[in-house]
Amino acid sequence: MEIGRLLTAMVTPFGREGKVDYAQTQRLASALLDSGSDGLVAGGTTGEAPTLTHDEKLRLFAAAKEAVDGRGAVLAGTGTNDTAASIELSQEAERAGVDGLLLTAPYYNKPTQEGLYRHFEAIARATRLPCVLYNIPSRTGVNMTTDTTLRLSRVPNIVGVKEASGDLAQIARIIDDAGDEFRVWSGDDAMTLPILALGGYGVIAVVAHLTGAQVHGMIDDYLAGRTAEAARAHRRLLPLMQVLMTGSNPSPLKYALNQIGFSVGAPRLPLVEPEGEAAERIMAEVRRHHIDLTVTA
Repeated sequence: MEIGRLLTAMVTPFGREGKVDYAQTQRLASALLDSGSDGLVAGGTTGEAPTLTHDEKLRLFAAAKEAVDGRGAVLAGTGTNDTAASIELSQEAERAGVDGLLLTAPYYNKPTQEGLYRHFEAIARATRLPCVLYNIPSRTGVNMTTDTTLRLSRVPNIVGVKEASGDLAQIARIIDDAGDEFRVWSGDDAMTLPILALGGYGVIAVVAHLTGAQVHGMIDDYLAGRTAEAARAHRRLLPLMQVLMTGSNPSPLKYALNQIGFSVGAPRLPLVEPEGEAAERIMAEVRRHHIDLTVTA
């Protein structure tokens, strides 16, 4: 399965009692592919992975895969800060039929670079699935350096990295030295076009919940040499990308989805819904944009 240039880091819909709504998960997964996404990430940061149980994650992966039905790739967020637990979840996700794994850098325990290397290598060697690394030091407390990423790029089934370090020099060197088969996806919506300009492959996006076709169009324009058009699209979408990152992801996005009529429930504690001026600011920006997602209650 081709992983694709535009993956949406999908929210996890919850019902009124805070339980995972698997039927709505399937409706959302299908709607995201219909509105421009090449594939999905289930159970990642935007999917509130830290609050999902092991069994909830496995059911979520299976539900998303069934809904997508071969139309795009489903990556499962199976990376944690426990290597053994990550291996177990990754192997179970493989049995559930997902197309690949998204492996975040371990958080809280702050491993060394050698620890990062051994962690990711151990997970990758325990599965046949393609693995995408996820470097997001703002959340994990540790930056996976260029050298560590390049070492890991030589593990056969580690196929790329979702880069959210914000360090364009680091990202450029990875693109230069890792080889053509190793792909770099932006892990920050606002950095999508700069990373494409460096030779990056695509984006694992949040804003694509609302404007998937427009984000895909921006990528297509850039790749076709229509750089002015791509830049205009990026500038137009940038305020929306930014407002969806006010507060803690995915609270602003879930609020916006609920407000436009696509029910995904409130986030689980410790995250809370935006209120007052923050909520008004989110929706004021959302209303400025055409929404590509087909709304279903």
